[in-house]
Amino acid sequence: MSEHKGVWVYCETDESRLKRVALELVTTARDLADKLGEEVVAVLIGNDIERHAEGLIWQGADKVLVVNDEILAKYTTDAYSKALANLIEAHKPSILLLGATTNGRDLAPRVAAKLKLGLTADCTGLELNDKKQLLQIRPAFSGKVMVELVSPESRPQMTTVRPNVFKPAEPDDSRTGDIEHVKMQMSPDDIRTEILEKVKEVVEGMISVDEAEVVVCSGRGIKEPENLKLPEELAKLLDAAVGGSRPIVDLGWLPPTQQVGQSGRTILPNLYFALGISGAVQHTAGIRGASLIVAVNKDPDAPIFELSDFGIVGDLFEVLPEIIAEIKRVQSER
Repeated sequence: MSEHKGVWVYCETDESRLKRVALELVTTARDLADKLGEEVVAVLIGNDIERHAEGLIWQGADKVLVVNDEILAKYTTDAYSKALANLIEAHKPSILLLGATTNGRDLAPRVAAKLKLGLTADCTGLELNDKKQLLQIRPAFSGKVMVELVSPESRPQMTTVRPNVFKPAEPDDSRTGDIEHVKMQMSPDDIRTEILEKVKEVVEGMISVDEAEVVVCSGRGIKEPENLKLPEELAKLLDAAVGGSRPIVDLGWLPPTQQVGQSGRTILPNLYFALGISGAVQHTAGIRGASLIVAVNKDPDAPIFELSDFGIVGDLFEVLPEIIAEIKRVQSER
């Protein structure tokens, strides 16, 4: 156990673009490493990805390990799990963080199985206990409780972390670090699958809740799918994404890509409107990072008001038209 040192972050790329969750995790890793007195190592695996290395050092990494090969141009479980497992065996990190993305959720358990390690999935918080073990915090029982898990008998301590849980720090271009290119023995025989086609779901006319600065989200209080025209009008005025709580997504009123909450997307907007949303813990787990929360609900005791910066007690079908009219007035004056 004492041989394992360093906080590692697997920094995922998508078509050679660095995913935001990588910057979030490097920032978090920097905080953990400073408390442990260890270094932060960012891991890049792919093809034509070395250009991201310096930016990861500016973000807080002390070292970047780059595995660059044409055979790694497209993500495959076999190739990437072999590359990451080989790096872990050679360098023995103490902690390994991965984003809980589609590929991250595929890669992490495969690596954990290869190396016989524990793994905590979909974390929403990371801390250190008094023994300097990694406390891996995640919701359980449909979000009714938050549990803290530790991996006392295996290293590295592995976890996947939801995107948009942590805010990335501002990059510091005065930071310096080491960039190490690692040659990996890899052949086509190591890869049992071939990517024939990649299909990305695009919802026409909708901004993704993951990336929006403003999100207008509706819950059961919207009553009918036809009533979504009101929040959609507000969203259009604010160049915002239209989101929904789980009940209205389950009813098919909005696509799953727009669901906000524990079983949907964790988001970090500057402004969040909660319209007719009671504020169950399953939903609020996905919006705690929002800078400003405005809630409209006719129940004065709705839990959403405990989390809100501004709360309006009233019928959203009366309140929302007034908000829309006021925004239009302000915009026309500008």
